[in-house]
Amino acid sequence: MATAVRYRVAVPVGPGRLPAAQARSCHSLTVRARGPVAPATVAGVHLWHEPVPTASDTPLALARREAEAGRPLSPSGPPVRAVLLRYADGQSDLVLVARRAALNEEELRRLAAFLLEGTGLEPRIPAPGARPTYPAGARPEAEWGLGDPSRAGLAGTVAVELKEPEPSDATLLAAVGLVLARYSAGECTAVAVFDMASADAGPLVRSVAPDGTLTADAYVAEWAAGDGDEVTAPGPVPAVGVVFGELHPGADHRPFLAPALPLVLHWRRAADGTTDGVLAYDEGDVAPEIARGFAAHVAHVADQLTAGQDRTLADIDLMSASDALAIVASGVTPPAAGPDTSHRTVHGLFEDTARRQPDAVAVVDGDTTLTYAQLDERADRLARGLRVLGATPGDLVGVALDRTAELIVTLLGVLKAGCVYVPMDIRYPEERLRYTVGNAGTRIVIGSADTFPAIEDVRVAAPADLIALAARTSDELPPLAENAAAAAYVIYTSGSTGRPKGVAVPHRNVAALIAATREDFALGDTDVWTFFHSSAFDFSVWEIWGCLLTGGELVVVPYWVTRDTELFYELLVDRGVTVLNQTPSAFAQLIEADGRLRSPLALRLVVFGGEPLDVGMLTPWFARHSHTRVRLSNMFGITETTVHVTEQTVTPADVAVKGRSVGRAMPGWSVSVRDTEGRVLPPGAPGEIYVGGTGVAQGYLHQPELTSERFIEDPYGGGRVYRSGDRGRLRPDGRLDHLGRLDNQVKIRGHRIELDEIRNVLLSHPEVTGAAVVLRQETPGDNATARIDAYVALSGPGVAAADLLSHASGVLPDYMMPATLTPVEAIPLTINGKVDTAALPAPTARETPAPAARPADTSETPAPADPLAADILALWSQVLGTDVGPGDNFFELGGNSLLVIRLLREMRDRGLPRVATQDFYRNSVAAQFIQFVGGGKG
Repeated sequence: MATAVRYRVAVPVGPGRLPAAQARSCHSLTVRARGPVAPATVAGVHLWHEPVPTASDTPLALARREAEAGRPLSPSGPPVRAVLLRYADGQSDLVLVARRAALNEEELRRLAAFLLEGTGLEPRIPAPGARPTYPAGARPEAEWGLGDPSRAGLAGTVAVELKEPEPSDATLLAAVGLVLARYSAGECTAVAVFDMASADAGPLVRSVAPDGTLTADAYVAEWAAGDGDEVTAPGPVPAVGVVFGELHPGADHRPFLAPALPLVLHWRRAADGTTDGVLAYDEGDVAPEIARGFAAHVAHVADQLTAGQDRTLADIDLMSASDALAIVASGVTPPAAGPDTSHRTVHGLFEDTARRQPDAVAVVDGDTTLTYAQLDERADRLARGLRVLGATPGDLVGVALDRTAELIVTLLGVLKAGCVYVPMDIRYPEERLRYTVGNAGTRIVIGSADTFPAIEDVRVAAPADLIALAARTSDELPPLAENAAAAAYVIYTSGSTGRPKGVAVPHRNVAALIAATREDFALGDTDVWTFFHSSAFDFSVWEIWGCLLTGGELVVVPYWVTRDTELFYELLVDRGVTVLNQTPSAFAQLIEADGRLRSPLALRLVVFGGEPLDVGMLTPWFARHSHTRVRLSNMFGITETTVHVTEQTVTPADVAVKGRSVGRAMPGWSVSVRDTEGRVLPPGAPGEIYVGGTGVAQGYLHQPELTSERFIEDPYGGGRVYRSGDRGRLRPDGRLDHLGRLDNQVKIRGHRIELDEIRNVLLSHPEVTGAAVVLRQETPGDNATARIDAYVALSGPGVAAADLLSHASGVLPDYMMPATLTPVEAIPLTINGKVDTAALPAPTARETPAPAARPADTSETPAPADPLAADILALWSQVLGTDVGPGDNFFELGGNSLLVIRLLREMRDRGLPRVATQDFYRNSVAAQFIQFVGGGKG
């Protein structure tokens, strides 16, 4: 059922826009004179005569008319200006400009008739008054307008060309409302209707919520039924306004000299009932390309509403099929030129590189160095050992190893055996490891039997055992043909059901990823890359194979070095790293270290991924490093579309305008933005990002229903596309703005997290009757302070928060654990049955575990008078934003890896002893840490 609302508003000027406000307060009328006009002063209005040295139909004459009709009045001058433009061919145009509050449209027409023809009564002109005032407040914005703020106050116009004759005023209003609803996913349907007969009263806001089941006739009737008194309280000022007027031959009325709102549609009805429209827009709010599209879509929808009253709103198209296809095509980037690799496997491409440069260094891990030939040979032996053990092509093989050169050998060996690697982080909880193995159906896990949980019918073998097994077997094994369509790896991502889901990615996708980036990034054998991220995070796919398939040197970054920014910075300098891949959160810490240490870096390319980039954080980096020497590339990506999707090279200019673009689709990929019904949206309008092309994965492992829901055949002929669940908007040039998530999924420090997964884990506790999980930032805009807050409703009073957290930690990895857990009587819900996050109380800190769980030596609490203890406790309190006592654990109070780095940096800046990150993690209770810093044993 549609809902109609009405209210009246005052249109605010907004700060710093007074000249434009003067133009918005005026309107003009241009009338062609039928005969000679004598100079005169009538009703207190002086008629100025201006010669124009050209014929009346020339471009110069048109420009002169437009300039005069668009020139606003001085705030302290007369309320009317009258100018007669006299052309060289004897024709004349009278141009009247008046304050809308002084004379309405009809009074302006009467003044023109009196001046030109002496007909009617002499009009009354208000005396010059005080300087006009303008309503203050924030000017409304069109989120989809993509205007250029530097052009604020400049007006543009677009003709709105209707095909259907004689549409009603209600139909034209309904068309604007429906287009706005499609542009805003139904969130904005309000239209400001200006009455030129009472211009000083403020526009009347009309809004009808669209219901897809309504017929066009019924929907238009809802707009027509709103002609009575206002029945609602004042609401927000819309971004789009409408003016209805009459079209008089030889006369042109401009209701505003500058649009009163970001967009104003002026509908003009002729004597024969036909209607045309002019869309005026402020270029500071709306880009010309967006304005042209909006005008075309309003016309297209109005024609459908006029011609097809029995059609439902769901059947009304925003644009023609050809226009939709053109928009889809604008988001497609053709594959890069070069050899076709669509039939190649990852290990096959690696073998090509190894044959080309066998003695070049492939992997460096501390004191261990492997050439390409050595890596190839060791991986061959491991692959043979796997096959001897019983692995067959297509088998999913678990890999649970720390980040070492041995891990690289193992991943390559699994692929050479024709198998699929399933990486698992050895620091994950045992329950998560068990679930991954069971869900994937793996029979073999390459890892350590001493640390990996024992699982029935699952063989755990160390890489050395597999290589030894290969050496003990002399039987020849049949060679394996390359199968590019087969899966290369399955990476498990967070899932809303409470369990992670596996994404199966074929070899050809990885080959396409390298082909799409090799030339653009100039990747080659002189590059040195870092292997920084967990193999269970898909950024590692890019780090490992991006390097090894282009002949680079891969430097393994030990786990504890990734947690210590200074050590990592030193490694970058010592190894001469040229290609670095980082989440923005991690790079922010590196920028700070670079500003202090200022060592010579060999970097030439930094790739951002894993989370949205706030370009403002790059200001200090650009102050020290030229963007022409070190390329910063922001890449939006998804596990389901093979790591990366788009690329945007970030420059200081992007920082200046706070750009949100993640760039165009990579070669071979495509992006489009669609509404909730899967219909293509125009540039500017936000919706769900759809990704197509060569990066689309096979689907979700053992989840055919979810696969068919998210991986679909494109009705616009784009092949198979992935519905990302990310919110974005296309720009007219085909670039994509990433606007966050549509669902309950978030990214924290590069990790993709379904908040519903955490919620479902909490709900699985027998004493929890309701749960809600939200993401907050202690300091807005500071990713280091991002935290997960959980709320639970309990069946009884005897449940401790520490017990619930212990339950969750058995399933969730550390990066998904809530920073706070707050009991509530009930989870507040909105009228639609969704969690009302605004009604949730302020979170309480996580409950401290029982003392027995702490190290024994923490019972020796430092004396309050100890200056070192006081300094450290004060610093912990500052970084964590809460009071900290000697018995508190840093991580149980919401600490994370980024805050650890911040804390240790603050300690060093204050002259306190330097502490390695690894030592901090081993001494994360305040008293224990104080003893360690003071010389005690950690």
